[in-house]
Formats: sequence, structure tokens, C-alpha cells
Amino acid sequence: MSAAEAWAGGPVTPRATCVLAPNPGPMTLEGTNTWLLAAPGSPDVVVVDPGEDDAAHRAALRRALGGRRVALVVGTHHHHDHVGGLGAFVAEHPAPVVRGPGTHRAAGLDLRVLATPGHTADSVCVLLGTGELLTGDTVLGRGSTVVAADGDVGDHLASLDLLLTLDASVLLPGHGPARPDVAGALTTLRAHRLARLEQVRAALATGHRTVEEVVEAVHPGLEGALRAAAGQSIAAQLRHLDGTPPPR
Repeated sequence: MSAAEAWAGGPVTPRATCVLAPNPGPMTLEGTNTWLLAAPGSPDVVVVDPGEDDAAHRAALRRALGGRRVALVVGTHHHHDHVGGLGAFVAEHPAPVVRGPGTHRAAGLDLRVLATPGHTADSVCVLLGTGELLTGDTVLGRGSTVVAADGDVGDHLASLDLLLTLDASVLLPGHGPARPDVAGALTTLRAHRLARLEQVRAALATGHRTVEEVVEAVHPGLEGALRAAAGQSIAAQLRHLDGTPPPR
């Protein structure tokens, strides 16, 4: 898939299919990815991030399941576009829910759920024994992730370092297209995060102090949701640099 093509979900590997939620936007790209995982021929499915509380998306998931049983549900983090509809989904498809690290065998697959804080404090990634790595919002299919109010820049860098040690063959993100360039995607995101920290240091050195001042220095011209998201990340970067939350 080229950078010019819009992501529409669908099968990515013999074991992983994306059902794209109908919630496109500046923060969600083409929408939130719900991943259905199963070994070929398995009557069971693992569902990662069932999405918002949206009847149309649940209907799309029902069609994609095709009568197969949901054996396990994994939520990569607490943001509503990923798990806001978790309760309604599990009410329709009763299954154990995983929100933290551990190992599991389900739908003919071995799954390793890893704590990868940074985007949020509770972020996890899921590594299949066959190499697929589901990254939630820790790594996106396009662009860089926001460090949310409960996230941490140092934790995010450490999580990227952890992911780089894994024997993953493809990244299956929470938004945007799959990334087969695993090492390249992770190292590029890590370098971007470090470069942004240097930009924030430079803004501080030239007298900018508040979140708004640093946002304007580092991201001039941003408006709306993108500016609010940049403010969250800048606040996290300022905390990382000096250990104290900056004034707004």
C-alpha cells in the first residue's frame, strides 16, 4: 500500500484481519482498527480493541466473525475509541477480557500481551507467536502518537526499545495501515520523539515557558483537535525534561 492510498482495513496476514471503525478524524486517521485474530480454520477468534459504542461497527464485526466464537477480547488501552464499546460487545459475545500483560493460548494462536506504557499508562501491545505485533496507539500506521495526559515520554521511549527487541514481522496498529517495515517504523518513531524533545529544549532556551508558548514555537499554526493533541504531548515532554508539570 502506498502512502497515497487510504487505509480500508481487511485481511493483512493469514491470521489477522482489520475491521475499520466508521470514526475517521484528525486523531483516528481513517478510523480505529479492530483486529480479528485466528489461526486458519479456527472456529474461534481473538478480538483486539472492539471500538466505540457504535451499533454499526458491532454489526460489521458480527459479519466479519461469520458465526465464529469470540474466545478472548484484548483492550490495548482505555481510550474510548478503542474500548468504549467493550461492554456492549462482550454482552453480545461473552468472552474473557484482557487489559494487562500475560500469555494466552486462544483461537489456535499463542499471544503474549506486553505492558508498553507511554501513550497512556495502561497501554499494552500483543505479539503473536507467528510474528504479528499489535501496537494499539503505541505505534501508529502513519505519523507519531500523542503522549496523553496520563502518558510519559520516558516510558514511551522504553516501550519502543522493548518492541525493537522482539522478533516481529509486521506491525498491526490501532490506526492506519499495517507496517511490514518493523525496525524502520520503530526506529523512525524513536528518532522523531528524541528530535521533538530537542525542539522543546530549544523553545525553552529562547524563553518560551508555558505549554501554549511551546506549542506555538514547535507546532506553529496548528488549530482545533490537532493543537489540543500537540498540547498534551508538549506538556508530557516538558514534564520529561524538568520533572514538573508546566503552567498553561
